Amino acid sequence: MIALSDIVLIAVISLALFYWWQTRGLKEIAYQTARAHCAKMGVELLDQAVFLRKFWFKRDVNGTLKGWRSYYFEFTTDGETRYMGRIIMLGPQVTHIELEPHRLH
Repeated sequence: MIALSDIVLIAVISLALFYWWQTRGLKEIAYQTARAHCAKMGVELLDQAVFLRKFWFKRDVNGTLKGWRSYYFEFTTDGETRYMGRIIMLGPQVTHIELEPHRLH
């Protein structure tokens, strides 16, 4: 017979795996957006990565509660100086992308 504690443990593990799978997909969206934006702006994305800096819950324009995420990445214009960029996502949608002020070569 399965105990209630076993069911709770399975549910917690399942939720954790679902969260991990979902955030991995969102991070990939953020990375592809950063890569495309850097190419469009004529700068080079460094380290081929984005990293999650902030997470919160916010409501979208329809009032639906969604995860709000702020991803950061580094880029360069000259191969030496590093600058920061930021991508804001609400759920799976990119709502804002910005690059730190930088010198053009």
